[in-house]
Amino acid sequence: MKRLIQVIVTLCLASFAFSVSAQTQMATVIGVDTNYVQVYTNVPTTECQNVEVPIYGNTGNGQFSNDGAIIGGIVGGLLGNTVGKGSGKEAATGVGALAGAIIGGKRNQPRTIVGYKLEQQCRTVNTQQVENRIKNYTITYEWNGVQAQSYTYNQYSVGDRIPVTISINAN
Repeated sequence: MKRLIQVIVTLCLASFAFSVSAQTQMATVIGVDTNYVQVYTNVPTTECQNVEVPIYGNTGNGQFSNDGAIIGGIVGGLLGNTVGKGSGKEAATGVGALAGAIIGGKRNQPRTIVGYKLEQQCRTVNTQQVENRIKNYTITYEWNGVQAQSYTYNQYSVGDRIPVTISINAN
């Protein structure tokens, strides 16, 4: 047991003798450079323009379609019959048949452009914008005539005193 304690004490003393010596000292900042990173963002913008839009209408030059009138009258009569109730059912059937015949008969009439109107049409467009943002700072500092550089997120100014760890190792 006595021998084990001696070995442990010897190992502790040896490790203490060969340990790294580190101290915190105050250094002076002699230079600060700001490091930037480019960030790309999409900015939605609205683009509008006036365009001519055609206006369509019937010129009345087309021929009345008998087939369309018959089919339209039948469909309109059936729809009117389902809508009407009681004594109004016959009237609704008749009105539906008449409306269906008129609409069906005009089915073959050509629709032509009868004019134009100006209409503003807008759309959203994403424009990519580049922005420089601060990433970090490179500071140059001096301690006892020795200069070094480090990256930091802290914003220091020239002349600031900052804590640095000084370490000496034997190779």
